[in-house]
Amino acid sequence: MSVADLLDVLKRGRKVAVLTGAGISAESGIPTFRGKDGLWNRFDPAQLATYEAFLKDPKLVWKWYLWRMHLIANARPNPGHYAVAKMEELFPDFLLITQNVDGLHREAGSRRLVELHGNIFRGKCRFCGKEYSEEEFSQLWPLAGRDFLSSISEEELKGQVFDEIDRGNLPRCLNCGEIVGPGVVWFGESLPEDALSRAFSFASSCDILFSVGTSAVVQPAASIPLYAKRSGAVIVEVNPEETPLSPYCDFVFRGSASQVLPQIVSSLEGS
Repeated sequence: MSVADLLDVLKRGRKVAVLTGAGISAESGIPTFRGKDGLWNRFDPAQLATYEAFLKDPKLVWKWYLWRMHLIANARPNPGHYAVAKMEELFPDFLLITQNVDGLHREAGSRRLVELHGNIFRGKCRFCGKEYSEEEFSQLWPLAGRDFLSSISEEELKGQVFDEIDRGNLPRCLNCGEIVGPGVVWFGESLPEDALSRAFSFASSCDILFSVGTSAVVQPAASIPLYAKRSGAVIVEVNPEETPLSPYCDFVFRGSASQVLPQIVSSLEGS
């Protein structure tokens, strides 16, 4: 199976979906979840990214999230992100479905997308349900602003910013006054119903689905390619590693998103 073989299929395709996971952003320097920072090695991320952890110690949870947000704020989209954005221009009916919360797809130019797990720079009150856009949340709590976080060093984050949090500087909901959490889906929470419905609906009628940089084990996102397959779609996997989805794929490219996707897009543009 080669890019040339896939090109014949893509030329006939009208409706294309792309599902992305942490692998596409790892090449931008974003840790898949835990990261390499010794500061957090003693914590289990699955124990921090929960409603229960937030109720118990919101200061600790917000320190961890601001550390992650600082890494993301200083990252940039890689060729894989830009290739996905270009695919949106090349196919008349297209949808990007991402499990990532970093917003790098938007920064690369993607507009027709569903963020299944939310966006880390937005805010969400778990007490009254009010949600804040990235702009609204940065105004509510400037410490979480992408521009601010990209302008400071890690030492300033762990010093001045964490000191601010220790003194009680936490975001308070304008609606109910409770502490606002990050706009991501925590362990134990349901995915946004509208996002999930849009993703599965599109997958059920697409001609081709790309699974890019995803482990294919996190549900319900892992079911989306299989859902498309049952509906007759051609499944293309781009991943350096084999995944549970691999045996069901029509095309498998064992490479990174930043290597493989630009080749595919370049071939499409030249055809």
